[in-house]
Amino acid sequence: MIQLWRVLLLCVSSLLVWPIIAQAADDPPTINVLVAYHSFSGHTERMAEAIAEGARSVSRTHVILKRVGKVTAEELFAADAIVLGSPVYWSNMAGEMKAFIDDWQFKFGVFPEFKLKNKIGAAFATGGQISSGKELTMLSILAAMLGNQMIIVSGGGAFGASATTEGDSPGIDAQELTGARELGRRVADVAGAVKRGFESLESRAGLSGP
Repeated sequence: MIQLWRVLLLCVSSLLVWPIIAQAADDPPTINVLVAYHSFSGHTERMAEAIAEGARSVSRTHVILKRVGKVTAEELFAADAIVLGSPVYWSNMAGEMKAFIDDWQFKFGVFPEFKLKNKIGAAFATGGQISSGKELTMLSILAAMLGNQMIIVSGGGAFGASATTEGDSPGIDAQELTGARELGRRVADVAGAVKRGFESLESRAGLSGP
């Protein structure tokens, strides 16, 4: 009789504990998003802040917002998604942004292990005129990310979020800030989906392993 009660207690305990275990297993992972930028006039910084805001709107997303010169190797490698923004200088990214990307290898040592592989990458840019080279600037950033075997996403525009800051559109308008938030949200959403997918694959590999 005592043994029967022990069995019943074990069954009831397992029924009470199992939902808690299942819920913990189904909890989505925390997503780390790094938004790094160079800004001279403050326009690119405003776009970066809007992108960070959009990313934070996705649950369980942690965002680091920094100027490129202050980003550490630990922050770069801990990020699940990296969003880089630059003003347009002669149809290209700013020298500070290029130096930061060069540091991935010369200072941080991403190669030969491809330490940024499968991380989400995205870009944004601000330029004085409508045809000032914003798309070329974003493409040059994305090209560096592709070379590191990152997964590229866009949002807020065909190549990423952008803003025109002079001429007929002085400053950054509400539509451009909305595009920046859209990019941030999409980056966090895709990073979450990719991270859950890889964790699922690793879990299956562990179950089927020796």
